[in-house]
Amino acid sequence: MTIHDFDEIRPYSEDEMPVIFNELLADRQFNRVLRALMPGVPAGMRNGILRLMYRGVRSSQDFQLRFMKPVVRYIIWKCTAGMTFSYPRDFSKHGRYIFLSNHRDIVLDSAFLDVALAGNGFERTVEIGIGDNLLIYPWIKKLVRMNKAFTVRRGLTSHEMMRSSVLMSQYIHFAVNDKQENVWIAQREGRAKDSDDRTQDSVLKMFCLGAPEELLKQPGVTPGGSVIVALKNLHIAPLTISYEYDPCDYLKAEEFQFKRDVPGWKKSKQDDLDNMKTGILGKKGRVHYELSPCIDSWLDTIDPELPKKDIFRIVAEHIDREIHSRYRLYPCNWIALDELDGTDHSDKYTGKDKLTFERYLQGQLAKVKVPNPDTAFLRERMLTMYANPARNFLAANKA
Repeated sequence: MTIHDFDEIRPYSEDEMPVIFNELLADRQFNRVLRALMPGVPAGMRNGILRLMYRGVRSSQDFQLRFMKPVVRYIIWKCTAGMTFSYPRDFSKHGRYIFLSNHRDIVLDSAFLDVALAGNGFERTVEIGIGDNLLIYPWIKKLVRMNKAFTVRRGLTSHEMMRSSVLMSQYIHFAVNDKQENVWIAQREGRAKDSDDRTQDSVLKMFCLGAPEELLKQPGVTPGGSVIVALKNLHIAPLTISYEYDPCDYLKAEEFQFKRDVPGWKKSKQDDLDNMKTGILGKKGRVHYELSPCIDSWLDTIDPELPKKDIFRIVAEHIDREIHSRYRLYPCNWIALDELDGTDHSDKYTGKDKLTFERYLQGQLAKVKVPNPDTAFLRERMLTMYANPARNFLAANKA
C-alpha cells in the first residue's frame, strides 16, 4: 500500500503542509480565533508573525514542535501542578510503537505525551486518531491534520464502520512500519466515565483487521497465532495517565444523572465542546505519565493454538495490569476509596488533605447544572471516579 491509499484519513504530507497553512491563514473563522488569542494585534501583523514562525517547517512533526509544543507547555504551566514522565531504563527512544493508554482528556492525552517524548529525547512524537465528530469546522480538521492526526469516522452504518475500521487499521500498520511513526491510541472508545480503565477487545480486534497479509499467511501461522503476529507488528507499549484532579468530573457526574433520569439522553455537540474546553483549561493538579515495556516479547509466551477470543481477552487483561500497576495515586484517591469502601489508608493522607479534597468536591458539585440535582448520587459518582484507580492499583499489584 502507498500513502495515497489513505488520503481520506491521513495527516498531511510535507508537500501539502505549505498549501494548507496558507488556507488556514485565509480562513475567516480561524482568523476570529487568532483575534481572540492575540487581541489588539492587526490581522496583517498576526499573519506576519505566524509566517515567520512557519519558516523552516517541513513536516507535521516540525509543526507540532514549532507551534503546538509552546501552547501545550503553557497549559502544563497554567493548568497543572506539574507533569512528570517515566519509562523503563532500557526503553528504546528510536523504536516505533503504539502507545496504548487509558483515556483522561479528549485533547491533552496525546498532546502531553508529545511534549514528554520530545523533552526526553525520543526521536518521534505521535500520530493520533481523532473522531470526525469533533472536527466541526473545516479549519479544525485542517489544523489537526497538520498536527499529525488521522481522522476516525463516527456515526456510520455497520457496513461503513467495518470498511472504516479496516482502513484505519491498515493505516496504523502503515504508519508504524512504513512511515516509521509512533501512534497514540486510547484503550477504549471514549473516556471511562468512572475511571475504571479497561482495554476493549474491539480495539485489539481493530488492530488485527489491517495487518499485512504476507505476515498472516506465513507457513505455520495458526488463527490464534495470526493475532499474535498482527499485534507484534505494532509494538504495543501500554501507557498509564494519572491526574490528581479531573476537571471534567462534575460534567461526567451530570451525564450519569441525565442517563439515569432521562430515557434516551445523548450528549450534544455543544456538550462535547464544553468537555473539551473544560478538560483543556481546568485545573488538574499533578499529572504523571508512565510507560510500560513493549509487550512484544510477552506476546511470545501466549499459546498460538488458543482461540482468538481467548487471546484477545488475555492480551487485554495483561495491558490492564500494566496500566493499573503504574497509576500514580494521590491523597484524593485514597480518601475516596476509604469513604466508599470503609477501608483505612489514612497513612497515605493527612487531615489537611481530607479537608482540601472535601472543599474541592463541594466546589465541583456546585457547578452541576442538572434539573433537581441528586447530590448524594452525584457525590457518589465523583468519589467513584477517584476511588477506582486505587482499587485497580491494589488489585494489579496483588496479582
